[in-house]
Amino acid sequence: MSKITRRKFLAGSAAGGAAMMMTPAKKAFAAGSFEGFPDGMGVLVDLTRCVGCRTCEAACNVEQKLPEPALPFDDTSVFDEMHHGQKRRTTDKAYTIVNRYEPKSADEPLYRKIQCNHCNEPACLTSCFVNAYKKTPEGAVIYNSKVCVGCRNCMIACPFHIPAYTYSSVLNPVIKKCIFCYDTRLKEGRPPACVESCPQQVMTFGKRKDLMVIAHERIKKNPGKYVDHVYGEKEVGGTGWFYLSNVPFEEAGFDVNLPKKPIIDNVKDFLAIVPMVLTIWPALFTGFHLLATKGKSHGHGDDNSHDKQEGH
Repeated sequence: MSKITRRKFLAGSAAGGAAMMMTPAKKAFAAGSFEGFPDGMGVLVDLTRCVGCRTCEAACNVEQKLPEPALPFDDTSVFDEMHHGQKRRTTDKAYTIVNRYEPKSADEPLYRKIQCNHCNEPACLTSCFVNAYKKTPEGAVIYNSKVCVGCRNCMIACPFHIPAYTYSSVLNPVIKKCIFCYDTRLKEGRPPACVESCPQQVMTFGKRKDLMVIAHERIKKNPGKYVDHVYGEKEVGGTGWFYLSNVPFEEAGFDVNLPKKPIIDNVKDFLAIVPMVLTIWPALFTGFHLLATKGKSHGHGDDNSHDKQEGH
């Protein structure tokens, strides 16, 4: 790396910054009055029915052509995995995951499927200054990797911590998340693969407005079975995937402190200046990458020292 001069580094960074500045930013955020599409589809998830079989994970893996997992889908040891004190989260290789919880108010464990909730007013969409996200009339929140600049602002904005980033690709950053099987199923009116594969009928697919009626009827007709709340009906402006539970939602790992209004309503002023701020770090990121890759190409001495560092 010592053979890369400061001038070369700054030149690489400046070039990256210039390219970023030339990228058109159509809108910093969307209108706060948008409330989704009236005929958008959704999924009602009944946590009382889930047994943790992870069939939904396997179906998603096949449908989206994702890499094989380190452990097979029938391996329940994944429920004991913890990363930095947190249970499993979705990744660029797993768009949906099932976690197990031990609620204090129940005698048995509870299993919860986690994926993108396809918000009515997505914070990922409204925080993206290059318009990489789109909310479709069918209800899906989809993503265009071709225009993404890797700022990862959507990862920060998402109240459910869903978007994942392919860190292995420095110069071609890609965000990965559940897209509601939009290309292969949803736009043809078919349910997503996870829903169709579930042997316990945990998930019900249909128009969001119709499913909300079903959810409230299920609560009313089964007194004492469910918490009297549909999680996702009002949270952050409403979501396309919403939940019924027999235990308080916080005991199933849900954030119960989310506002009823869309997240974007609280950060519009901040996001208005984000495009200027975020033109800086990708340029520096590119510069660091140039330092690393060019350093490897200058003789075997540098390569050997790099290998030693990687191997210790």
